[in-house]
Amino acid sequence: MENFYKLSAFEIREKILKGEIKSEDVVKDIFERIEKIDNKIGSFVNLRKEKALAEAKIVDEKIKNGEKVGALAGVPVAIKDNMVSEGDITTACSKILSNYTGVYDATAVKKLKEADAIIIGVTNMDEFAMGSTTKTSYHKETKNPWDLEKVPGGSSGGAAASIAAQEAFISLGSDTGGSIRQPASFCGVVGLKPTYGRVSRYGLMAFASSLDQIGPIAKNVRDIALCLNVISGSDDYDATVSSREVPDYTEFLGKDIKGMKFGVPKEYFIDGINENVRKVIDEALDKFRELGAEIVEISLPHTKYAVPTYYVIAPAEASSNLARFDGVRYGYRSENIKDVNDLYVNSRSEGFGDEVKRRIMIGTYVLSAGFYDAYFKKAQKVRELIKEDFDRAFEQVDMIFTPVSPNTAFKLDDKKSPIELYLEDIFTISANLAGIPGISIPAGLADNMPVGIQLLGKPFGEGELIQAGDAFEKIRGEWKLPNLD
Repeated sequence: MENFYKLSAFEIREKILKGEIKSEDVVKDIFERIEKIDNKIGSFVNLRKEKALAEAKIVDEKIKNGEKVGALAGVPVAIKDNMVSEGDITTACSKILSNYTGVYDATAVKKLKEADAIIIGVTNMDEFAMGSTTKTSYHKETKNPWDLEKVPGGSSGGAAASIAAQEAFISLGSDTGGSIRQPASFCGVVGLKPTYGRVSRYGLMAFASSLDQIGPIAKNVRDIALCLNVISGSDDYDATVSSREVPDYTEFLGKDIKGMKFGVPKEYFIDGINENVRKVIDEALDKFRELGAEIVEISLPHTKYAVPTYYVIAPAEASSNLARFDGVRYGYRSENIKDVNDLYVNSRSEGFGDEVKRRIMIGTYVLSAGFYDAYFKKAQKVRELIKEDFDRAFEQVDMIFTPVSPNTAFKLDDKKSPIELYLEDIFTISANLAGIPGISIPAGLADNMPVGIQLLGKPFGEGELIQAGDAFEKIRGEWKLPNLD
């Protein structure tokens, strides 16, 4: 069989387990695909070809000998460049970490390896996950596979593009304010941000510790469920992870959603939404009605404060987390040094990009004496109000339906200001502030570009999101990814 890359992760796994195909052949096919098209897309910053082929041979040998294999046996998977992998270069797409090699595996990466997934490489991203275009990467720009003149979204733009370009079957991203869901929407793939604490952050290079969460991006909801089973669960190395039992998320597939209540927040359907995007969103809502869901209008009154709240809290945490990159212990060190002050200042000034420096400065400002109470403390109080909005809403409804973004992917050369880019996250940020799960699912095309819908769930309600997302995919019909051959 040729063109394994066109299959889903679930299909590949089943064929490998049945002995119909070999993992080694699938991995070879994927690398041929990457070599053929990634010079146009730019999804990857580092590849593990030799290691991946060796690991695939081991999986094939296990299956041949009748040994037990993991849940992702032989499936090629990509990880974002902010997840540490032992023996592999991990840079967070920043000059300051351009020579850093991982000395251990992030827990999510370790779980993938234990599940016999084959990690093929690391994907491009906005530097330290700060951005919504993947243009702040130190390494390269990533292009949207649907239109090479447009952004893939960010910060997990390389991860989403790798799935849309069919260069991997599953790609792990991280989501601090929408960094899985927005690029998934822009690239026409499925992306899930789990509940805060569902997946360990150990080994994830921190941006904002109270907001960051690792999650999967894939071609369909079934593959999301398959991966979530593997990466979820408690971890002795991360005290913020819940010890709550992890259900089998694949058991939520194929169930109907008749009688489920979907809340539609009036604050998310604003005048600024692109007219053609709005049409796709409305048609998707009608499909949920066809499936028997009850649609009710709700209010999340503090939504308008989400963006300013986020851009106080996230930079504050970032300024603290990024203090460790100082040119002393590891990473880039400036050669333009006369004294210890130069060591710190020049290493950080030369090592960090403009967007990272901007957020460090904002964060340091709001945490400084005299401004902590006025900004950071107040933002934390508003964050609690935003969370309470969701708590009240979930007393009335099972999940919440919203757009992912007011627009489709914009051009790479659009000269958007930092504030304009921050406002692009208006529909995704609240879920991170509240710590709830959210999923983006492709619903249709507007101006020949993908449009995603967002479903937000109760804390640890990933199963219900998978149930509803799978039902929607079935009524939506086949979703074709762009032809790049």
